[in-house]
Amino acid sequence: MKYVIVGAVAGGASAAARLRRLDEKAEIILFEKGEYISYANCGLPYYIGNVIKKRDALFVQTANAFNKRFNIDVRVKTEVIAIHPETKTVIVKNQNTQEEYQESYDKLILSPGAEPIKPPLPGITHEGIFTLRNVNDTDYIKSFVQQSNVKRAVVIGAGFIGLEMAENLHHIGLNVSIIEMAKQVLAPVDYTIAAILQKHIRSKGVNLLLNVAVTSFEKTNSGIKVNLNNGEFIETDLVILSIGVKPDSHLATAAGLKIGATKGIWVNEYLQTSNPDIYAVGDAIEFPHPISKQATITYLAGPANKQGRICANNIVLGNKHKYNGSINTAIVKVFDLTVATTGIASKHLKILNIKHLTSITHSGSHAGYYPGANQMTIQLAYSPENGKILGTQIIGVSGVDKRIDVFASAIKNNHSIYELTEFEHAYAPPFSSAKDPVNIAAFAAENVLTEKARLVNWDEFQNLQADTYILDVRTEAETSTGIIPKSINIPIDELRKRINEIPKNKKILIYCAAGLRGYLAQRILLQNDYKLVFNLSGGYQTWLVCTEEENYLKKNKIETV
Repeated sequence: MKYVIVGAVAGGASAAARLRRLDEKAEIILFEKGEYISYANCGLPYYIGNVIKKRDALFVQTANAFNKRFNIDVRVKTEVIAIHPETKTVIVKNQNTQEEYQESYDKLILSPGAEPIKPPLPGITHEGIFTLRNVNDTDYIKSFVQQSNVKRAVVIGAGFIGLEMAENLHHIGLNVSIIEMAKQVLAPVDYTIAAILQKHIRSKGVNLLLNVAVTSFEKTNSGIKVNLNNGEFIETDLVILSIGVKPDSHLATAAGLKIGATKGIWVNEYLQTSNPDIYAVGDAIEFPHPISKQATITYLAGPANKQGRICANNIVLGNKHKYNGSINTAIVKVFDLTVATTGIASKHLKILNIKHLTSITHSGSHAGYYPGANQMTIQLAYSPENGKILGTQIIGVSGVDKRIDVFASAIKNNHSIYELTEFEHAYAPPFSSAKDPVNIAAFAAENVLTEKARLVNWDEFQNLQADTYILDVRTEAETSTGIIPKSINIPIDELRKRINEIPKNKKILIYCAAGLRGYLAQRILLQNDYKLVFNLSGGYQTWLVCTEEENYLKKNKIETV
């Protein structure tokens, strides 16, 4: 049996190694149009920022080592330029010699990845304007920074890679600006999480411009002029284009393979294309999202590696191993904060008309009495019908990674809020609390589902009716740092003896610092014949950061969310 694989990074290399483990006798050829195979794409920004010191650390495998370990014919700088399914052959071009030749296959795996979006803006080809997708891009950027006396950098796009690049350029001493066409950073997360991150980014001295687009670039004597659609411009020495990527499906298209609604290569549940002898994996494929059931693409290394393994299983052992899709679990470090997401954000659930509820909790990364605890914010989206978890977002200094993995596992296995109330975690003061942040988030959601609590979000709290009674149950000392306008302060510990001060003929909106005391006050009032009692989700802390961010954007004439 002869297997040919196109693309040798995450999905392709994973498939090749698995094929060899399953079939020692097969002939396996791995084509890679670039110079390197199986390298750490996700580590590239950190090498530019000198966090990863040694370039060689980026390479999981070299072509020579891969060949020795797995007895696989690895051909780098060799591009597959055409596929002929009818003859089961590919046309290959050696980029060193420009020679073209034909190679046959019994089974073909496509893992071409994605290609960066580079809009046809005037001046976009000027020196000093880069995309970051591979090792060569990294080398060009690092060399340019070192040799051209770069002091200023502009990153266009505030997605995961854009923010990582901004941090790492800042880390090597550059004056960094981020330009984002959307109204917030990190499109996969909701505004409540993005607002915290945006404030943090600005606190580091990074110039963050939102809801503005680049119209053109001009080369000047002092560098590069980046022109914006609001009439303003930024002068810089270096531009990183991090606008996004798109599936590299041109080979599949030319070969007559089915292309999906998202322009990705269509595959069935076994990662088989519309041609039974051709499979596909990685950033180029389209599959049904496990939650929305709509066609989607994921540009993540984790799913690509797993797809490579599944694909090889199905080729050698027969189509038995189903790929169940990706819920786009992702995490990013941005200066001192970590942001993670899994499932679908509330704003996207609304667009998809998927009914859901949300709740926000603030918890310590570990026991508060043990030194070094930091607060994390967790936002859940869940079904009002059965409590099934639809999405989770977390932001904090530490402990974010292990909590998002718990929620990702729960979503992938169709678990509900109720099951996470009993989630059993490893507990000792340096690592967690007796009630982990996962439990706390689940408790808050369960209280809503069982009608023990009624929540309002910060933006709903903004548009209060004139006859609403706003109750602040924090301590008097806490109110000195700020209050929600028109609120009345009755500390939670005084509430029972002062309950008669609260009118029963009005809607009662309660808030505390983070939500817990507000919930306790809500339970007291509901059991004393108060009917319309609501608690501010995430408390004053969430309200403050979101309203401050909103006011900042308005002040700077940026349309708010």
